[in-house]
Amino acid sequence: MVEFALPANSKINAGKAWPKPDGAKQTRTFKVYRWNPDDGANPQVDTYELDLEDCGPMVLDALIKIKNEIDPTLTFRRSCREGVCGSCAMNIDGTNTLACTKYISDVSGDVKVYPLPHMPVVKDLVPDLTQAYTQYASIEPWLKATTPAPERERLQSPEERAELDGLWECILCFCCSTSCPSYWWNGDRYLGPAILLQAYRWIADSRDEFTGERLDQLEDPFRLYRCHTIMNCTKTCPKSLNPAKAIGEIKQLMVQRKV
Repeated sequence: MVEFALPANSKINAGKAWPKPDGAKQTRTFKVYRWNPDDGANPQVDTYELDLEDCGPMVLDALIKIKNEIDPTLTFRRSCREGVCGSCAMNIDGTNTLACTKYISDVSGDVKVYPLPHMPVVKDLVPDLTQAYTQYASIEPWLKATTPAPERERLQSPEERAELDGLWECILCFCCSTSCPSYWWNGDRYLGPAILLQAYRWIADSRDEFTGERLDQLEDPFRLYRCHTIMNCTKTCPKSLNPAKAIGEIKQLMVQRKV
């Protein structure tokens, strides 16, 4: 009989429990994924009781408080605290989002914090984004043109510039790609929604003169066509962008150039 089971070292154990502070009246429980590659132990979920009267309103505020005041070994990425850099992308309450823009009050019950799913973990809440950035580099995300550069900038009409709205705002947090089942299954060959949205950003740019070459690069059964319009990417995007629409636009251009 075939037995399906997770590897022993992938099972998540119960971790340490840190009690609430003395005199705390407005407490909230945070359950945080922990894994240290150096100790050889299984991942675990540590429990922290925080006093919200002495904490900022966002999940990132709580994580910073834990690291500064309770457990300095907790590891996570963060930078801007304004939803601009994408560093603090995590799975919070079962949804990929940014810790700096996720209100603690928006979570019912215990606040459960995990790293982005289906990515190798460097430590604790830090995912390894090496593959994602390698895929990003593969689309050559910069303006390409053969005409001589003008003395000043390359001009666009307001209408041409408007075509980039909903694309340039992407902060490469990879919340969308790590919510996509197709990327989970074929992440080594399928570029995923974040990278394909970025690819379309340059395809749609009127100043770029390599549209054909960019489409040629994406004409592949896996790089583009593993998208099955599941729409997890659009649902989870913390910037309210629509990667699925961008992927659809690329597919439409693929058809149009063959007609």
